[in-house]
Amino acid sequence: MSKLEQLRRRTQVVADTGDIAAIRRYRPHDATTNPSLLYKAAQLPQYRPHLESALQWAESRGGDLAKVAALRLGVAIGIEILGIVPGVVSTEVDARLSFDTRATVEFARHLIALYEQQGVERERVLIKIASTWEGIAAASILEREGIRCNLTLLFSFCQAVACAEAGVTLISPFVGRILDWHQVNNRGTEFTAPSEPGVIFVRNIYQYYKSHSYDTVVMGASFRNTGEIEALAGCDRLTISPQLLQSLDEDSGTLDKGLTVELETRARPSRRLGEADFRFQLNGDAMATEKLAEGIRKFVTDQEQLEQLLWAEATGNRKINATTSSQTV
Repeated sequence: MSKLEQLRRRTQVVADTGDIAAIRRYRPHDATTNPSLLYKAAQLPQYRPHLESALQWAESRGGDLAKVAALRLGVAIGIEILGIVPGVVSTEVDARLSFDTRATVEFARHLIALYEQQGVERERVLIKIASTWEGIAAASILEREGIRCNLTLLFSFCQAVACAEAGVTLISPFVGRILDWHQVNNRGTEFTAPSEPGVIFVRNIYQYYKSHSYDTVVMGASFRNTGEIEALAGCDRLTISPQLLQSLDEDSGTLDKGLTVELETRARPSRRLGEADFRFQLNGDAMATEKLAEGIRKFVTDQEQLEQLLWAEATGNRKINATTSSQTV
């Protein structure tokens, strides 16, 4: 039995990709997407029909052609993924809205409406939102409306506590990006998977949530190697790239113990983490502050590149009347 099959017995495996072929090959329970993955997918020939359909739909809707087409493309790929996986797909809110609670809520409602118009129940979609204070506030509103959320770009314990207190469905702590920061800022230090800062971070959140009976799902994300994954075997969910899924599938060794629940004795916080405390604690964590900001910037860049690609495709191959896009090629 491969390590991937052993992992499936202990953890819900999620594919961190928009590559339909990879999803068919590795049969994950769920799948996650983000602007970076959608930008890569839009350049693949197998997604050409989705790209053309999204442009046609955007032309008929008016407004900012590239933004509307990008939104439609993300939903179209999400729907195709849902035809393969038995669980849910995560679709991301525009990262440019990361500090705007109202706009995030409106964008999420629109995303869900697009899925529902295509016959997809909202229970099969997770709205992916950056774990800013404003994003967590938006998720709290959405969860009360029955729109389930995946809070991403999570690097600090205060983010994890605020998400759980807000009642979000799922969080995605980023293991590999935490390691990246520590490798740059601790030159010469050797990290092994079980003792990596990102692995320890996820383990601590997992223990804290289970000890305090939070329903929020912990899904480790952003892995750099299979050792990190093996160290977190037993976590609620792990979202894994096709390359690492392949490595696990080709490894017939024994999967080690991984993560177990050792209940803590700390009392549950008596109140929600307030905005001032949240911002102060996040500010005090240099790694989390830097990686959150960097993650948002990168997602924005990839979103803009996706829109530029769509705009170039439309203006290069079609005669359209759209003039409102701010994109330049």
